[in-house]
Amino acid sequence: MSHTVLFIGQDMMAVARHFIVATAIGLLLSIISFLLMTESQRKFLYRRLQNMSPLPAPSQHQSPSKSSTEPSSPEKKVPSNKPAPAEYKGIFPPWRRDALWPAARSSPLAQNGQLHAVMDGFVDILFPDGLIPFTADYRTSTSPSLTYTPMGISLSEIAALGDFPNYAELSGVPLPKAYSNFNIETALPRPYRPFRWAYHQTMSLTKLEADWWLEVEKSYVKRVTERKELFAKNGKQVLDYLPGSELGCKELMEMALQFLCARYPQYFSLTYSTEKGHVFHNRLLQNETVIRDMHPLHVILENVPEDFAVMVRNPEDGHYYFRAGLLCSSLGWTVATKLGLQLKEIHKPIPDYKEKMEFSMDR
Repeated sequence: MSHTVLFIGQDMMAVARHFIVATAIGLLLSIISFLLMTESQRKFLYRRLQNMSPLPAPSQHQSPSKSSTEPSSPEKKVPSNKPAPAEYKGIFPPWRRDALWPAARSSPLAQNGQLHAVMDGFVDILFPDGLIPFTADYRTSTSPSLTYTPMGISLSEIAALGDFPNYAELSGVPLPKAYSNFNIETALPRPYRPFRWAYHQTMSLTKLEADWWLEVEKSYVKRVTERKELFAKNGKQVLDYLPGSELGCKELMEMALQFLCARYPQYFSLTYSTEKGHVFHNRLLQNETVIRDMHPLHVILENVPEDFAVMVRNPEDGHYYFRAGLLCSSLGWTVATKLGLQLKEIHKPIPDYKEKMEFSMDR
């Protein structure tokens, strides 16, 4: 019996030694890997660890000049007059890779398999240094090392998703409910009253009502016609785009058409054929649009009477720039006068913008 106890004790000591050696080797390899990382990779790793932590972490958008030891108070917040931090390069929009799996499940079988194959090649620690260049066209970008969008999705994954993927899963915003009893002849636009009671200068952000993102009412045909006439007369004053905006414009157009088809199926539909590709059918205008025949913003011009400004994140500084737009209703400025500018440059003429809004807008 005593020999058995001795043997068991020796085995436990051996296991303990192996565990200590393995732990030491793992720790050493982790330190070496950390030292070999670039600065942006270290920031990205820290951000991912923050998201995994059960304890409250400082906001990833917090200004470097703001102390983390500031006391919290239930008192009314006073707008910050501090300038926005100069460094946003290591701050990214919400991570959306987790939405690829649900989106893949709703894709055709062959497309599903292709997407799963390319998803397996993602290495998140390499993400920050592998962003698509600011002015690169996603369709022709060939660099194997510069392949990721700011939300962590690679160009090969975007290609595998194909045209008109499941944006409800990818964006987290559900498609609208079908408005089956809608009558275009009597529909009126919902009233919008932004100024109520005392006026305060804010970003005026409100929660999106998913069913009312894009509205159709009885002046729809007239509004589309007027907007097309404005473009014919003014050209790039109302519609233009710069290199690097191609993917954003495509996503915007596809999401808008998906919305219209889901919300008003009696008036809009989308079909696919090997001869024409995707075709958008508009029964209100009594026409059809072959998607691949025109730029996404022109597809919107032909079918969606709304204004859009596409902002693109510059990986060199982390700030957002106006890179494409369709704006027929702007007051005092045009697409041509603002295209290519950073947010703070666009809003420079606004009184008190720098003091009251620049920090909030940039973060």
